[in-house]
Amino acid sequence: MKTTDVLIIGSGIAGATAALNLARDPERHIILINRAPDPRESNSRYAQGGIISRGPGDSPELLVEDILAAGAGASLPRAAQILAEEGPVLLKEILIDKVKVPFDEQSNGEPDWGQEGAHSRRRILHVGDGTGQAIISALMQKVQQQSNIELITEATAVDLITYPHHSRDPLAAYEPVTCHGAYVFDRKGKAVHRTLAAVTILATGGIGRIFRNTTNPSGARGDGLAMANRAGARILNTEYIQFHPTALAVPGAEGFLISEAVRGEGGVLLGPDGRPFMEKYAPEWKDLAPRDVVARAIHTEMETNGYSYVLLDIATHLPAEEIKTRFPNIYDECQRVGLDITLEPIPVVPAAHYFCGGVAVDEQGRTNIDRLYAVGEVSCTGLHGANRLASTSLLEGLVWGTRAARDIATLLDGGLKCAVTPKDIPTWDESGLTQDSDPALIQGDMQTIQNIMWHYVGLIRSGDRLSRAIRELRHMQNEIETFYRKTKLSDGLIGLRNAVEVALIVSQAARHNRQSRGCHFRVDSVDGGDRWL
Repeated sequence: MKTTDVLIIGSGIAGATAALNLARDPERHIILINRAPDPRESNSRYAQGGIISRGPGDSPELLVEDILAAGAGASLPRAAQILAEEGPVLLKEILIDKVKVPFDEQSNGEPDWGQEGAHSRRRILHVGDGTGQAIISALMQKVQQQSNIELITEATAVDLITYPHHSRDPLAAYEPVTCHGAYVFDRKGKAVHRTLAAVTILATGGIGRIFRNTTNPSGARGDGLAMANRAGARILNTEYIQFHPTALAVPGAEGFLISEAVRGEGGVLLGPDGRPFMEKYAPEWKDLAPRDVVARAIHTEMETNGYSYVLLDIATHLPAEEIKTRFPNIYDECQRVGLDITLEPIPVVPAAHYFCGGVAVDEQGRTNIDRLYAVGEVSCTGLHGANRLASTSLLEGLVWGTRAARDIATLLDGGLKCAVTPKDIPTWDESGLTQDSDPALIQGDMQTIQNIMWHYVGLIRSGDRLSRAIRELRHMQNEIETFYRKTKLSDGLIGLRNAVEVALIVSQAARHNRQSRGCHFRVDSVDGGDRWL
């Protein structure tokens, strides 16, 4: 059992930024947990393209316009304004000056500004095509230098500790819901411990692993969203799942992200017959159209023509040495599976990529549950609306990780303490758990969830598909919950329980919303939608 000032669940850019900001006061104690053995493991680590700053001829107003346009009319203007005004300042202050991320520069020492789809200016800072990895490595190095941050790996949050749910006092039922930390499963010791906190921050990342094809790492199964939902948090915009248009479609490397920056630097999408096709779907943007448009265009080409993939050609648009320099990780990964992208096009397919919805938060990252904050991809600030603008995700984590930390610091400085003691919170009850979790059963159920979501709640949806998904997922949730109630915990079992809950949340939101918008497209839409299929 541990007690701390702030418990942060997840160590991607949002969680790590919050921890570093809070650690400025040496009297504060912060616990930062990650379910993986490597504290750098997170969705942030796999962000290739880059992070938005303020490029030549750019302005906050122009960035806001691009965010709102990409968000398909559902982005919150105030959130876009906050990101556009505060983001570049914090990027310099934290990532460049404090943790020394080595962003790429031109020979004259000026930033090497990248271009990405739906951006009206070159404003993307990058570290080759491994920007997320460079950022999270630098942040983690700084985190590990702070004596008042306790970094715990191989620790999976099971459930939030909330009053009145976990209170021993029946009169607590009349009080507002308040978070006091979390039950945390120690994967090495195979035991659940109580971690009590004055404030808890969810920074658990996305949900891509509930789909068969995804660019997300194995931990992106919706743990934070499911825990928040069970605790009674408001959940928003979960039908908006962004499918990245271009994931590598080569045996042995399925799901590897081919960055949007490849198209930003001149890459062109082609059918297997070698003909470009984006002009007929998006004549204004062509290959630099917003992701939802490009992903559905590829999907339509594949369905209409029976293609198993399309091609992304950068070889005829950039010299070989520039390709190797700008996209070293993509080049190396493709080489590993026998593909030379300086000579031949890249086979690609769409894949679930980024979650535009999440736990609803305000401008400071506060949820509707007292003492519970959410930052990064698990949260819904309103910034992304119905479709995320490329390279906003890392900046959002940086901005709201900082904003949440500053708000929490004010509370702690005002005397906020952990409001419960160990005697107030029941220990984890493992009585009646009669069997060990079977990895084969867990994996089989997870694959079933992923297939249901891919076929019925994927790029193109309908009322019939969504209703079938909901029926099958409800049955699965009943079976999994029964299994969960009599089985000893494992990380896989925790993830399976969360995944089926999140899959249902997404499917129900998608069925409820009968208007096509952004990355939520229904063939039976009640109107024509916001833009082309």
